[in-house]
Amino acid sequence: MSLRNLLTAATAGWFALAGAALADPILVMVEQAGCAYCAMWNEKIAPIYPKTPEGKFAPLVRADLRADPPEGVTYARRVNYTPTFILVDDGKELARIEGYPGEDFFWGLLGMMLEAHTEFRKEAS
Repeated sequence: MSLRNLLTAATAGWFALAGAALADPILVMVEQAGCAYCAMWNEKIAPIYPKTPEGKFAPLVRADLRADPPEGVTYARRVNYTPTFILVDDGKELARIEGYPGEDFFWGLLGMMLEAHTEFRKEAS
């Protein structure tokens, strides 16, 4: 089983077991096969994301660009680019990052998005 299939299966299993998690913030990653920027994110960020404060606060849920949003999730507008990272709380989109700007910029944009739209506060290092 490929890493992507394993992650998708694990995410689907988590999502099915945690139906109540829609009330909590999640980060939906909308992706598609063949997306080079998705592949870069999967290589650089995916392995560490669940271990970070951001990943613990807003667990990742994957969605395919050509499929409907995950069950119980509503996007504010159509997703046109991959990857698109959509911050969702209580099933509704709060904010999004369109594209993958690289590792350094991703973490900064994600932190600003979480702090602007949720109770997330990153502890000072």
